[in-house]
Amino acid sequence: MLINKPNDIPSSEITDKNSYLSRRKFLERAAILVGSVAATGVVYRALNEPTGIGPPPTRGDKLTASADSHNTGFFTDEPKTPFNDVTGYNNYYEFSTDKYDVAKEAKNFDTRGWVLSVEGMVSKPRKFDLDDLKKIAPLEERVYRHRCVEAWSMVIPWLGFPIASLLKQVEPLSSAKYVRFETLMDARRMPNQSSAVLDWPYVEGLRMDEAMHPLAILSVGLYGETLLPQNGAPIRLVVPWKYGFKGCKSIVKISLVDEQPGTTWALANSYEYGFYANVNPAVDHPRWSQATERRLPTGDSRATLPFNGYAEQVAQLYAGMDLRKFF
Repeated sequence: MLINKPNDIPSSEITDKNSYLSRRKFLERAAILVGSVAATGVVYRALNEPTGIGPPPTRGDKLTASADSHNTGFFTDEPKTPFNDVTGYNNYYEFSTDKYDVAKEAKNFDTRGWVLSVEGMVSKPRKFDLDDLKKIAPLEERVYRHRCVEAWSMVIPWLGFPIASLLKQVEPLSSAKYVRFETLMDARRMPNQSSAVLDWPYVEGLRMDEAMHPLAILSVGLYGETLLPQNGAPIRLVVPWKYGFKGCKSIVKISLVDEQPGTTWALANSYEYGFYANVNPAVDHPRWSQATERRLPTGDSRATLPFNGYAEQVAQLYAGMDLRKFF
């Protein structure tokens, strides 16, 4: 890491007042969150055996992947993270900032009558109910590595379909450059939306070519069952070469737009969280290194792979880009 002495820093690199105040606002909010990343790892390893977290949570309804799902090549041969850990240790601030409390706080979340609106720069805007979504394309099992920005990781067997399959239903206009994803806004059903920890609703975004990449999916299940509330039921975004905060959950609106959308964490603190959120071990988070990660549930340390191990498939999307600037 290059460290400049004060007299080596050009004025162009000095943080402007607005960015400073934005960061300060974020840090004030962050003070109410639970622990630091280091404490998270220590507590996790101290409280949890490799077999999982406490009693098994409620299971979802059974889902069936297509017969040729395993021929798609979207698999890692790494051991899957146990079901109890995948469903018992979750980032989902709409319910709680405590990863252990999310499952409890979300257990009564009701998804009946769910509608996903796909709109914006499309020829055929449409609303999809849950039955519609399950008919978009044959469900595939995708066993993906999942890397969180706090430096822990899992291997999760998702069930879903490519985002491209959904977007083809609405016929994007050639002028659409980005895809904006928005989570449900309902503080009655998602009680922590009453807090000021983030600006709600939760919003994420991808470039059109990222969204159309075959690795990028919308998931409706994991471990052969429908998504549980704590994992983003009934439908969520999964982009395996990006950090986990990119995985917008409980999506109610997808909009195709011609300008880069403001995304929740980038708006909360652009100094620490960029729009792209590509896993890049060469670019540290301002408060910790991203060079290694802890694989849950054991907490074993391992080197972080560029693009989370998917560089061969996606690196060409960023050819010629400065991945330190566009982080």
